[in-house]
This record gives sequence, structure tokens and C-alpha cells, in this order.
Amino acid sequence: MNDAIWIPAILVFVAAVAVTVALAMAMELARDWWRRRTVARRVKPILSGQTRRGKDIHDLVKGDDEADGVLGAASRLVPGVQGLEGLLEQSRLDWSPGTFLILMAGLGLGAGAVAFLVTGSLFWFAAWVVAGATVPYVFASQKRKRRFRQFEEEFPQAIDLLTRAIRAGHPLSSALGMVGDQGPPEVSLEFRRVFEEQRFGIPFEEALLGMVDRTDMMDVRIFAIAVMVQREVGGNLAEILDNLGHTIRRRFYLRRQLRVYTAQGRMTGYALAALPFVVGFGTFLLASEYLSILFTTLFGQVLVVGALLFQVLGTLWIRKVVNIEM
Repeated sequence: MNDAIWIPAILVFVAAVAVTVALAMAMELARDWWRRRTVARRVKPILSGQTRRGKDIHDLVKGDDEADGVLGAASRLVPGVQGLEGLLEQSRLDWSPGTFLILMAGLGLGAGAVAFLVTGSLFWFAAWVVAGATVPYVFASQKRKRRFRQFEEEFPQAIDLLTRAIRAGHPLSSALGMVGDQGPPEVSLEFRRVFEEQRFGIPFEEALLGMVDRTDMMDVRIFAIAVMVQREVGGNLAEILDNLGHTIRRRFYLRRQLRVYTAQGRMTGYALAALPFVVGFGTFLLASEYLSILFTTLFGQVLVVGALLFQVLGTLWIRKVVNIEM
């Protein structure tokens, strides 16, 4: 492949990425301006004392959904956007679903345009559109995974801090605020949010269940159930949390042990997943004309699609076997 094809392809990709980033930044600026305008409009009558304070504070907290404006409302019409909202919130990415969809579409079309200019095949255009569009989703998923892993490691420390605060005589709501101020970095954000939400008038159980929904972890779910049951039937909350922290540490230790025991299976899965690509790349370097049939003929392209499909299914199957839930 000569440079006369690669240079325009690279320029097209760079232009597509630049336009995508510019659109995403413009959308985020418009979203931020609309949010500031909405908050200022709602705060003004409260500060002037012209309306009922309790009702307007509730509307102010609830009215944050309007800050996305027309683009945000339009993006919610796309199927699966509710799942994207949860993914963005859990990964701590301050993007709207509309901005995320723009990034996916821009990167997908940019990668597809490069593939079409290089190969001239609609098949590879569609394949690279899908591959490029999944890059932002994979990035957000990996960021969420790293955040959850850190949260999982810090959660027992937060429970210990909460237990010490309760034993020192602080009420539960005040102890949550102390964890939000002094706790580990990742866990403190969630406890601070629970503390602030119940201060704004949201019922404590609803604020606690909101943390469960945002984290989607079994340990947090057990913690929320233990706290809510104690509030209903009574008991020594400090002792309950102390036992819970010990149980979570034991579960974390057993989970690490399981990862050690299943390391060979995971490495086998990685090797089997990489083997076709390594062999294909080596064959392409040694005899490119022998391998080009898979990409230049319709039957070869069908075989490639089928091989990739079975490759994904096999990888997911091996991952399911070695991933033991606790």
C-alpha cells in the first residue's frame, strides 16, 4: 500500500476526530451554560423570599435533569441511553449521554472512513465503524471497573471509620458526614453524597439505596440492608458494622484467593484469544498473498466474520468459567 492512500486516510481520521471533539466540547459548554441558567432562575425567587422555600428547594434539587437542554432530551429517545447514563455516572465521567453518543459516532465514522479509503470495501467500512464506536464505551467501562475495584478495597476502611464514629457517640447521619470528610478518597465521595442528600430532605433510606444503585456491589447492598434493618428493629449498630467489616474483609480475601487459583485458566483464555491473531499476523508477513483471499473475496469475508464471532463467544465462555461469583 503506497503513501498516496495512507496520507489522505490519516488526514481524514484526524479531521473526523477533531470535528468530533469540537462538537463534544461545544455540547458540554452549552449543557453547562443551560445548567447555570436553570439554577440561577430557580435560586433567585428563593433568595428574594417571594415563594415557598421548601417547595422551591425541592424543585431546585429535582430540576437538575433539565440542565441537559434540548440535546439531552433528544438523546434520551435513543434506546439504551438510560444504561449509558448509569455507566457515565458510575465511571465518574462528567459527560452527558448526548456527548457520549457524539464521541461514539465520530470515532466510528472516522475509523470507517479510513478503512474505506484504504480497502475500498464496504465490509471493512462497517467493521471499523463498529470497532471505532466501541472505543468510548470500552474506555468508560474500564474506568468504571477500576473505580469499583478501588471502592471495594476502601469500603472496609470506611466501615471501620463509621463504627468508631458511632462508638464515639455521633449519630449515624453525622458519622456518614465524617466518613465523607475523612474517609478513603473513592468511598468518601459516595458517603458524602448520602450525607448531603439526606440533609436536603431526601429520606435516609432512599439516599442509602441510591448509593447501592450507583455502586451495584454486593458489599454495599449488605451494608445498606444491615443499616435499614437496625433502624427498624434496633440493636447495637457499632457491633453490627464491626462484624460486617470483618465479613467483607474475609470475602475480599477469599476472592483474591480464587483469583490465584483461577490464574491458569485466565492465562489459557488470554493465550487462546490471542493465538489466531498472532498466527494470522505471522502468516501475513510471510505470505500475504496467501492470506489476502480472506479479505478480497466474499466467501473469505464471511469466514472472517464467523471466526471473529466464535472467537468472541469462546472468550466469553472461558471468562464465565473462571469468573466465580461470591
